[in-house]
Amino acid sequence: MDNKDVKIIALVGMSGSGKSTAIDYLTDRKIPKVYFGGIIYKAMAEAGIERTEDGVSERLFREQIREKEGKDFVVKRAIQEAKNLINAGQKRIVLDGVYSWTEYKILRKEFPTEMTVIAVVAPKALRRKRLAERPERPFDAKAAAERDQSEIENLEKGGPIAIADYYLDNSGTIEELHERFDKILREIGFIQ
Repeated sequence: MDNKDVKIIALVGMSGSGKSTAIDYLTDRKIPKVYFGGIIYKAMAEAGIERTEDGVSERLFREQIREKEGKDFVVKRAIQEAKNLINAGQKRIVLDGVYSWTEYKILRKEFPTEMTVIAVVAPKALRRKRLAERPERPFDAKAAAERDQSEIENLEKGGPIAIADYYLDNSGTIEELHERFDKILREIGFIQ
């Protein structure tokens, strides 16, 4: 596998930070993504488990499958998807949904020079407001706080955010996010 000139972005961040908005910005540019959540959804379907609107079934399944199959369950499949894209000639890839410290360490070992981790960050109050207002699976303040706690304690989500290579401030408008993102993307040679 020739990884020369391959650049991979792993976007991390807490719920409501704007990861999906940043990822959409890349996929709108025809950058392929490896969607970690999609790997979970596929495994849930294979196990005959339905997704609930509140996201509880997904969270429980994600925690259970990682406990049963290992914390590397999702990342092993994501790496294979990324390698398939590279083998097909892709030079730019985005990883959507790196959650845990374990996943981060495995990805860093697998793609030591190719991967840049970018944490999308926003103040907690703004994240909670976004989560309450989103059309799909809105969370009230209590549910958002529980999700934050679960992701930090059960999924080790804080590590990859803390050690990110770059921080993308998403406390303003979408245009400001895109402007800040482009600056980082140019700096790392992901775009011209």
